[in-house]
Amino acid sequence: MSLGPIEILCIKFPNASITSDIATALKALVDSQMIRIVDILFIRKDVAGEVSFVEIDEMNDIDHSFLDPLIADIAGLISDEDVLDVAQTLENNTFAAILLFEHTWATVFRDAVLKANGQLLLSERIPHSVVEAALATAS
Repeated sequence: MSLGPIEILCIKFPNASITSDIATALKALVDSQMIRIVDILFIRKDVAGEVSFVEIDEMNDIDHSFLDPLIADIAGLISDEDVLDVAQTLENNTFAAILLFEHTWATVFRDAVLKANGQLLLSERIPHSVVEAALATAS
């Protein structure tokens, strides 16, 4: 199987749910085949500091129906260590989502590079704040 670049993303929310806007945006990315979800997990830290985590198909407070066809493919690649690392950074009464996804849009390009015997020398995400600062300095 030819895979595009894989990325892990963790987002913290101030309450214990995600909005329908977020679910809709994620659905659009999946439907357009820009990304493929490899794994997704949710962490809750209650007011007493107790941590729990659930898979998407165990959540009742968000619409995950658009992911139902993918649930069987979700591989459980987010480790307990990943969960514990994230949980330690959360304040009480917060919620986080950990998303492991493939950049499927990049697969064709990656295959062309490999066919030409190209080698990846650098792949780094530049934070938006750094780009904004560089643009402000350049103008």
